[in-house]
Amino acid sequence: MSKRIVLGVLRCRTILILTGLLLAGLATLSATRVATANGTPTRLLRSPTVSATHIAFAYANNIWIVERSGGTARRLTSFQGQTSNPHFSPDGKWIAFTGEYAGNNDVYVVPSEGGEPKRLTWHPGSDQVQGWTPDGKAVMFSSARATWAPSGAPRFWTVPASGGVEEPMALPRANQGKISPDGSRVAYRMNTSWDEERRNYRGGQNRPIWIVDLKSYDLVSPPWTDSKDMDPAWVGDTVYFISDRDGVANVWAYDTRSKRLTQATRFNDFDVKTLDTGSGAVVFEQAGYIHELDPRSGKEHIVNITATGDFPWMMPRWEDVSRSMTNIALSPTGKRVVLEARGEIFTIPAEKGDVRNLTHSSGSAERDPAWSPDGKYVSYFRMESRRLAKLRSIIRLTITRRRGLRTRRRSCSPTPTCTCGFSTSTRATPKLLATIRGWSRSARSIRCGLPIRSGLRTRAG
Repeated sequence: MSKRIVLGVLRCRTILILTGLLLAGLATLSATRVATANGTPTRLLRSPTVSATHIAFAYANNIWIVERSGGTARRLTSFQGQTSNPHFSPDGKWIAFTGEYAGNNDVYVVPSEGGEPKRLTWHPGSDQVQGWTPDGKAVMFSSARATWAPSGAPRFWTVPASGGVEEPMALPRANQGKISPDGSRVAYRMNTSWDEERRNYRGGQNRPIWIVDLKSYDLVSPPWTDSKDMDPAWVGDTVYFISDRDGVANVWAYDTRSKRLTQATRFNDFDVKTLDTGSGAVVFEQAGYIHELDPRSGKEHIVNITATGDFPWMMPRWEDVSRSMTNIALSPTGKRVVLEARGEIFTIPAEKGDVRNLTHSSGSAERDPAWSPDGKYVSYFRMESRRLAKLRSIIRLTITRRRGLRTRRRSCSPTPTCTCGFSTSTRATPKLLATIRGWSRSARSIRCGLPIRSGLRTRAG
């Protein structure tokens, strides 16, 4: 790329600020309003916890609470930073959580009826709330504060709910876990993982759930081969936990008396992400919803929850996208450059002219722009969600005229020279079926690597 082009790109940064209006917030806000109006449950609810009467959860970086039967949730925290990992006290009157109020992950408690959060830990390390002691007098959390390794290994600590000095538990290393209702045992996951979302990982970071007697330190474990088992929690003498041993992360139960392992849920699409127990019930997050499981009947159901509020980040706004420029390509004439920035396709002049947003799309992401040899067209991939109920993504190859501020598209059927697309499987990340190799010299077709596959959607002109 010539120096003149580089200078032109730099000069256009100011113009990109004005043309980089991100409408994703508007689309999300509109979808939220529609969902509220139609009574559709809110999605992306995280880390649920349950008491005798309420469910608390994390959503939009804050802690919310709702009746066990569902309905409109009430926000307990209103902080621009992140608050996460809520856990009810045994009596349901308090909620412990991890908050960033002071710029660090520390332990806080807040009344379940609402009020000012109280800070319990002050160490510069990261403190992640795990639960409560059975008597409700102390909060249990994991922290790597006492290790000397370059990458600290966490262990369990307790801190009085009324405030005081943190005390380490006897276990030398522990990451996730809960104390049994009678206080005699702890079920936990020993080590951390560098990628909690990696599906069907079978490497050395996987460990079984360990159940340790806090007096004799005898250890038992559910049957295990190499699966990722996490988030253990107690209901009586049974430990419920998340395991992907059947290919999808589901809820499993291990009876410590009978030594019997059973599968409590059988989802085959989306993984169960987080889990907690309380008042004889199990709550977990799956497909963005909060589910409640009755251990006695073995039945689970989605709790219909609506969470609404003033979310500034969801409002449409002007955004400087010049720092996100990627996949830059020079036009055949050398007069303009096409690039991708934050899911939009722009062309900018080398010297004189205006910056053009070719896509103006809030509900989709455009990637990998490429010029046609005559400079009249720009091709790019468009990814959009067509069927939100099944969360299936559709990838289209779109070819757009570069002239004018409005995009002009014409559709055609897939041909052997234009056969790019992605799989639309809901059980795995969409896989690239073909890669664009470039335009043919005649500028009449796109050269691709693989033949047409099922689920292919192609738009060209």
